[in-house]
Amino acid sequence: MDRQFEYVFPAIRGIQAGREFYVSMCPLRLLPKLFLFNEAELVPELRAQRQLNRGRLPEMARYIASNRDSYVFSAITASVDADVRFVPAPEAEDLGVLHVPMKARFIINDGQHRRAAIEMALQDCPELADESIAVVFFLDRGLARCQQMFADLNRYAIRPPRSLSVLYDHRDDKARLSKLVIERLPDFKALVSLEKSSLSAGSKALFTLSALCTATTALLANHALGDERDDVVVAFWREIHTQMLEWQDVQKGQMTAGAFRDQYIHAHGVVLHALGRVGNALLHHDSHGWRGKLKGLRKVDWRRSNPAWEGRATIGGNVTKSFQNVVLTTNLIKQQLGLALTPEEQRHEDAMGRGERAA
Repeated sequence: MDRQFEYVFPAIRGIQAGREFYVSMCPLRLLPKLFLFNEAELVPELRAQRQLNRGRLPEMARYIASNRDSYVFSAITASVDADVRFVPAPEAEDLGVLHVPMKARFIINDGQHRRAAIEMALQDCPELADESIAVVFFLDRGLARCQQMFADLNRYAIRPPRSLSVLYDHRDDKARLSKLVIERLPDFKALVSLEKSSLSAGSKALFTLSALCTATTALLANHALGDERDDVVVAFWREIHTQMLEWQDVQKGQMTAGAFRDQYIHAHGVVLHALGRVGNALLHHDSHGWRGKLKGLRKVDWRRSNPAWEGRATIGGNVTKSFQNVVLTTNLIKQQLGLALTPEEQRHEDAMGRGERAA
């Protein structure tokens, strides 16, 4: 090995599946230079990674730049296609220095988007250059081995339920407000699953925290409420809970959540989202009298057997929550409360009418 031109990494040596691998730290300034990614033009069977999704990068780069004191990135995993040399430290067999020839090629098995986002963030925040990220080095055993590593590393990678992400997110304001609602409204909290993003037939909850977050986001769209923001959000959902007598029946144990979901449409996230949109309209047009308007919710026929919900909250009797269905559900609730539709909502209403006539 030509030892004149080498990369030198302090490293820890380990063994997996009988093979040596090494864990080190890489300064962020070197990351884009060492780990190149130029495989986009290759067909999938000749690559060891998925194509780079550049649409993800700006958001990831903003995450780093906006959270300079608290951003977290996990280790990058890479294969090295060269004969490396590990020199143990005195009296430390697995702690030492990894020497990698500069002619080596590093293939990222896991972390290509992290690498690219860091490169983008460095353009706006050059002070990041001296920070570091963990890198796990495996010895390259050919394309087939690299492809298998990619498959294995992603085999059990499952995104956490969105509700759990909302629960643990302390940066996003809508997540914070959703948690504030259930903190201040214990009766409402009893109806919300904090971890699941879909409810099983036997669940005692009516809604998920992610559904509440989506509805709260709709409630606040294009609003600048300033210091009263928190109080308005809590007050809105308190009033909604007050008007939904069937919710209270479930909470008191007078009806099971499963039976309620089977019989009523306002036990589903599509209605919760629609209620957020209705609240948004009320805050825009009747910022002081909106509580009185919501009393009309008690007069709405929420039964799933009500044919008015078909084509809106349900399709063929099954609840659906596409954007169009959310809008059409919003329309019906607004009409029941005597609220005018926006031009966009009216377009959806007209399209639904044309579809019914065509049928």
